[in-house]
Amino acid sequence: MTWEVLNIIGTIAFAISGAIVAMEEEYDILGVYILGMTTAFGGGAIRNLLIGLPISDLWNQGALFILAITVITIVFLFPFGALKQWKKWGTFTDAIGLSAFAIQGALYAASMNHPLSAVIMAALLTGSGGGVIRDVLAGRKPLLLRGDIYGVWAMLAGLLIGVGMVNQTWGLYALFVLIVILRMLTVYFKWSLPYRSLKDANYSRKER
Repeated sequence: MTWEVLNIIGTIAFAISGAIVAMEEEYDILGVYILGMTTAFGGGAIRNLLIGLPISDLWNQGALFILAITVITIVFLFPFGALKQWKKWGTFTDAIGLSAFAIQGALYAASMNHPLSAVIMAALLTGSGGGVIRDVLAGRKPLLLRGDIYGVWAMLAGLLIGVGMVNQTWGLYALFVLIVILRMLTVYFKWSLPYRSLKDANYSRKER
């Protein structure tokens, strides 16, 4: 039950996120559907590659495909005024998708008795893979690769599940809420990971 609920939540959240990004980039209706669908299912495809499942297993999720198409259609038909307000919640829907799919990916890998490293990577790639594909197709820098803390929270979910600290249903839902909160706090307080830039160094060399 938990597995299915997380799958539905993640699919809806990322379908919305992909559709909104496509409309922000002024893609046509086909582009909106493609970006919405790849955001919703891209992470699962990458996860299957990682843990040794056939990618074709994705095609067995007929109900989720219909759900994603329905959600994308609704978003596309939203009145413009309402859509502008909805865009303000884009980070929140992305956080929901990240959390739901990260936990789902970790559960998937753990159920196959994969080692801790695989569980953590499954959480990271399932939670952020669709978003990376979305950003690349939209011509944006992927959130996962910026200084912004994004993938770390997915990896935290994988770690807690992989070591067995969270395995009860209530614990999984609590973890889901925790990851969403941490992601939103990251945006609000502008937390970031350390990074180094070579732009200044290159500029100095050109000056010489």
